Amino acid sequence: METVKLSEIVLKWFPDLLPFFRQNELNSMIVLRDGLGILEEEDALEIIQYSICEHQDHAHLH
Repeated sequence: METVKLSEIVLKWFPDLLPFFRQNELNSMIVLRDGLGILEEEDALEIIQYSICEHQDHAHLH
């Protein structure tokens, strides 16, 4: 297992999207079962989408 910041995933797979994230989103810690080295693009996209949804839910609660 490996824990990385969401920013590392975004930088590796979708660097052009970086400006669209808030800093607290980019600092989110993500636990990868098999590590960043073998993370595939479609899995990275799914993690990013899930993280965006998580932060949107919290924004509505505050």
